[in-house]
Amino acid sequence: MVAIKHFLQFNDLSTDELNHIFARATWIKGQFKAYKQYWPLQDRTLVMIFEKASTRTRLSFEAGVQQLGGSAIYLNTRDSQLGRGEPVEDAAQVISRMSDIVMIRTFEQEIIERFAANSRVPVINGLTNEYHPCQILADIFTFIEHRGPIKGKTVAWIGDSNNVCNTWLQAAEMLDFNVHVSTPPGYEVEPERANLYGNDHFETFADPMNAAQGADLVTTDVWTSMGFEAENEERKRDFADWQVDAEMMRAANKDALFMHCLPAHRGEEVAADVIDGTQSVVWDEAENRLHVQKALMEYLLLG
Repeated sequence: MVAIKHFLQFNDLSTDELNHIFARATWIKGQFKAYKQYWPLQDRTLVMIFEKASTRTRLSFEAGVQQLGGSAIYLNTRDSQLGRGEPVEDAAQVISRMSDIVMIRTFEQEIIERFAANSRVPVINGLTNEYHPCQILADIFTFIEHRGPIKGKTVAWIGDSNNVCNTWLQAAEMLDFNVHVSTPPGYEVEPERANLYGNDHFETFADPMNAAQGADLVTTDVWTSMGFEAENEERKRDFADWQVDAEMMRAANKDALFMHCLPAHRGEEVAADVIDGTQSVVWDEAENRLHVQKALMEYLLLG
């Protein structure tokens, strides 16, 4: 029996597998743009389980599986027995007998690990407190589209060392590029939480302007991630000097791109003239969630 392959964090896939998905995403996106039907997942069912709110994750997975000929079922934990205390292990046994692939957007990584350990079908991480691997698949695919291979390039991460940052650090190890991280004091990267093999592919900077120096891509996220809303006012004060603005983009390479996983707060983590400016590729990045996730589902189900 072939072992089931899950995508729970970025380094669950090998470098060759990741490059295969980027290549497939290019082809699948081409079919989509040419209005050509491609239905490899006909009669396949994706179950999407949401414990955290979402716009892009739900839309990209639901539209994506339908565009591949399959169907999607949306489950919110508030509307299912999972929200009433059913063990994750039991839910995984039942749900995976009635579907072909599962995407989960939840809180602790441990929840999705327990689900996957009891699932008969592939499980995809749609976001946890620790990681956001589908987002970074889309971000790197977007970089490749605009600038070619990311190997050897430098990504500047400005802001909170959150799940998106952790996943960038994993991706740098897998695909051999560098990440410059600048966070306010008290919000530093925790290598063990990011599940890193070493620290060869990232460097930390106290001054965000220094982190942006020589970057090919500058990226950030909201200062207050889901689950940390009680810290919002404190975080606004702590992160005040970590806004990506025009001056910071000038410190980066001349043709540097700007990315943000969205939703964005103009005037907080990013200035309006940056996110709406010529170096920003945030709308391509958002759309590409659709295409890389189609390639990911195709690979996990069909090899």
